[in-house]
Amino acid sequence: MKISTKGRYGLTIMMELATRHGDGPISLKSIAQRHELSEHYLEQLIAPLRNAGLVKSIRGAYGGYVLSKSPDDITSGDILRVLEGPISPVEFAEEEDPAKRYLWLRIRDSITSVIDSTTLRDLINYQDDGRTDNYMFYI
Repeated sequence: MKISTKGRYGLTIMMELATRHGDGPISLKSIAQRHELSEHYLEQLIAPLRNAGLVKSIRGAYGGYVLSKSPDDITSGDILRVLEGPISPVEFAEEEDPAKRYLWLRIRDSITSVIDSTTLRDLINYQDDGRTDNYMFYI
């Protein structure tokens, strides 16, 4: 499973709103400029987030978007499911080998555990400890 730009940019939008939670609405234009993203693309992403009840739109000259709940109450899983759909490493087929099915279920459950326990507050408060877990494999 690979998270698309929908999920990645959706997290970017939501983290920006979380960072400024309580300071009033933020325009998509300002988020797009800050992260050098397409405002038009962000507009396409904000609609499902609004329909899911994760954000509210504020109309007017100083309008924009705000979180509908506290950053403590919105998980990355909430956001990714809205934008990416169900979380699954593979599509399960009835004829799938039981041992492989067991593996896919364990992978799905592990991913679900991480994204459902990581809130927007966790993401905006994250401090990089300088540790890199990037491995390079040569064949």
